[in-house]
Amino acid sequence: MFLEKLENVEKRFVELEKTVSSPETISNRELFTKSSKELSELRPIIEKYREYKKTLREIDDAKSMMEEEGMKELAEIELDELENKKEDLSRGLEVLLVPKDRFDEKNVIMEIRAGTGGDEAALFAGELLRMYLRFAERQGWKTEIIEASPTGLGGYKEAVVNIIGKGAYSKLKYEGGTHRVQRVPKTEASGRIHTSAATVAVLPEAEEVDLKIEEKDLRIDVYHASGAGGQNVNKVSSAIRITHYPTGIVVACQDERSQLQNRVKAMKLLRARVLQAAEEGEKKKRDLSRKIMVGSGDRSEKIRTYNFPQSRVTDHRIGFTLHRLDEVMDGDLGEIIDAISAADRAAKLAKAE
Repeated sequence: MFLEKLENVEKRFVELEKTVSSPETISNRELFTKSSKELSELRPIIEKYREYKKTLREIDDAKSMMEEEGMKELAEIELDELENKKEDLSRGLEVLLVPKDRFDEKNVIMEIRAGTGGDEAALFAGELLRMYLRFAERQGWKTEIIEASPTGLGGYKEAVVNIIGKGAYSKLKYEGGTHRVQRVPKTEASGRIHTSAATVAVLPEAEEVDLKIEEKDLRIDVYHASGAGGQNVNKVSSAIRITHYPTGIVVACQDERSQLQNRVKAMKLLRARVLQAAEEGEKKKRDLSRKIMVGSGDRSEKIRTYNFPQSRVTDHRIGFTLHRLDEVMDGDLGEIIDAISAADRAAKLAKAE
């Protein structure tokens, strides 16, 4: 089915090449623009597919060489290299064939909240925040805290962070859901293992072109910043709360001393949440009868367990386990994210077929 689909894509590509060069299309600006756009979208697939077919022919030639006297050893080396190349090209083609998520290239707004487990859950939420900040650092992305509620014990009741980098959403979109930790808390005298949880939501950062929010639909309240924060707290009304009437979504930001900075951050968060609400409504309509293999990203869904006594991380959606918890908590998430991405691609390819 995989090769059959690629053959159909190539046929369509050849048709489009003829179409865009025909006088009728050239004289029809709208048709020319549409056909040219589709042609350019298919070109990377076709270039890789033609390289794949060439590699298959070279594999056949290498197998024939093995029958020739004195050529077997050389042919085996060449065959091994060609088989590896074929696998790489096949994986690349799978990625290109999967329908693109329109938000994949976007920045991310990530919300992390302590769940069940009291202080231990708040500590775990703080560790998850550090894990994602370290992952972003490894990718060369920028990060900015939008809102945070520290507990005073090194944990966080909640934290909202803007992760800025090309393709951030494509890598982090699978992280939404409930993350569970199993370990002996430092405060536990009897040495019993406790289970706590934190929830993560991953939103694509929405720009004005993605979503228009009317000023008349907003209520903006200004109030005094609260909590410990030094001598300047409560001297000015810098904290901002914005209510979006059509959806009832409320956001607040008080991390910055400037009212304008807090407003900018609050609007960024509001736009992301309103877009997410709209997308979820559309997704429910589309996927009423089925659920994506790797999960919906809903916070209520338990997606991963971090077991400290066993140094184990298990992603429950795909049954994937790693036994190097310390490295994962230090932001080494590449292997987990790659495994989930591969599973999602396979599921989407199967649906497309």
